[in-house]
Amino acid sequence: MQGRDTMLKIVECVPNFSEGRDMAVIKRITDAIESVDGVKLLDVDPGADTNRTVVTFVGSPEAVKEAAFRAVKTAAEVIDMTKHHGAHPRMGATDVCPFVPVSGVTMDDCVEIAGEVGKRIGDELGIPVYLYEEAATKPEWHNLAEVRKGEYEGLKERFDSGDSYWTPDFGPAKFNERAGATAVGAREFLIAYNINLNTKDRKLANNVALNLREKGRAKRDENGKIARDENGKKVMVPGRLKYTKAIGWYIEEYGFAQISINLTNYKKTPWHTVFEVAREEAEKAGLIVTGSELVGLIPKQAVIEAGRYFLRKQGKSSGVSERELIEEAALSMGLSQISPFDPKDKIIEYRIKEDEPLVSMTIKNFMDELASDSPAPGGGSVAALEASLGAALSAMVANLTVGKKGYEEVKDEMIEVAEKAQEMKDRFLLLIDEDTRSFNNLMAAMKMPKKTDDEKKRRQEAVDAATMEAARVPLEVADMAVEAFELAEITAKSGNVNSVSDAGVAALSLRAAAHGAGLNVIINLSGLPDTEEKAEMLQRVEELRALADRHEAEILKTVSDRL
Repeated sequence: MQGRDTMLKIVECVPNFSEGRDMAVIKRITDAIESVDGVKLLDVDPGADTNRTVVTFVGSPEAVKEAAFRAVKTAAEVIDMTKHHGAHPRMGATDVCPFVPVSGVTMDDCVEIAGEVGKRIGDELGIPVYLYEEAATKPEWHNLAEVRKGEYEGLKERFDSGDSYWTPDFGPAKFNERAGATAVGAREFLIAYNINLNTKDRKLANNVALNLREKGRAKRDENGKIARDENGKKVMVPGRLKYTKAIGWYIEEYGFAQISINLTNYKKTPWHTVFEVAREEAEKAGLIVTGSELVGLIPKQAVIEAGRYFLRKQGKSSGVSERELIEEAALSMGLSQISPFDPKDKIIEYRIKEDEPLVSMTIKNFMDELASDSPAPGGGSVAALEASLGAALSAMVANLTVGKKGYEEVKDEMIEVAEKAQEMKDRFLLLIDEDTRSFNNLMAAMKMPKKTDDEKKRRQEAVDAATMEAARVPLEVADMAVEAFELAEITAKSGNVNSVSDAGVAALSLRAAAHGAGLNVIINLSGLPDTEEKAEMLQRVEELRALADRHEAEILKTVSDRL
């Protein structure tokens, strides 16, 4: 079974600005960020002592790129580095501007974004830009401290020296007295996370933290003295978890100690692994992990994987709904011990997600809307709904097979089917609204003015583009519906015999979806001029309809034989 990326493309940007006291200045910068459509401002964290503000916003890649540039531009206008003083290291009005992949984008995508934004800052604003961390063009510049060496006060000497090592990636190799320099980079999402212990003893908590963190602890000799190498540096014994920073502390407000953790790469060291290893190390120290606390936001995928892990550990199917997976993760990790864990507040995708108008309706309201004289929703949305029902039925049969006597040999296969079916179900649900949205966009294009020749030309171009998009959506439904037959076929052949009829209904639903979506492709393309792309799409529809017929017949025969 081939995977399909169904995630929205979301990038996080966490720029740090050299102003933490003048809220009017900070608001000018955040207003510039919020002026971009498709961006959501999540957090503004000013610090008076550091005289620095950390801003967090998310959105689509294009929107985030534009918002980041506007923020840097505004900061250069409202912050004068010749007058800046603060406790935190810094080298510019915008000190750092990292881009972080959240969902639907890769680290390579964020490296590309960093390069594009960095070039624009250098070219249009005349600010020296250094790429750092994953975007670094020199191995040494992966380390932000190296890029920022000498801070703002050392920039003039850096450029006057003529040392080619300090030639910026973008912008002039010249001291910008007012704005300084900016480091633009790409990094993984940082999860800030605290694990609660049944003790008030900070030292015990810190001992567990030292066993966890990548850096580990100082090695000691037989006399208890810290061991040092030939250069006099401490010899360290690494901890168990890479990409993990941790310390122990006591929180008087809570009345217990915690292990405070920064997880810098949850894709390589999973979030739930940190929790499990902490439990093991706590038990060695005679302690019990009583729960945990998420500080700030977390990507949905980290929570989903945690839910799957704990369900598998219990011997249950992890092919359940997204909501159930999140509930399982929260329950297993004790995320509500200190305060209620609300996914809408803590999961980054949910903070920016808007409810889909059709999918969020009750069944009755959806049917009433469907039966009204409005042209949308129509057959395209219904085809996507039928496909989602087919995928959901496949997941149901698979889940009813896992853990049942006599089906032990197919347990792993059924879990895989259930997980895949849940993903496809969710994508089909999104396409219900996407089909109606594309139709509404077509109607908007058709209402464009057409009095002059130029207006007629622009209108026709907009109508053709919207029509083609309105055809692509149902084509995706038909394509995925045929792909989903594989899941129904597996459940029909190997699933719980008491539910085999549901595998048959899944096949019937998927065939209806493929044919229904195909009809919508054909009617949308009918008004377009003949092109190679149009011909290919029409040919693909015929292939998908034939495949759907064949798959349905094969599955129904299997179901009939087993009945």
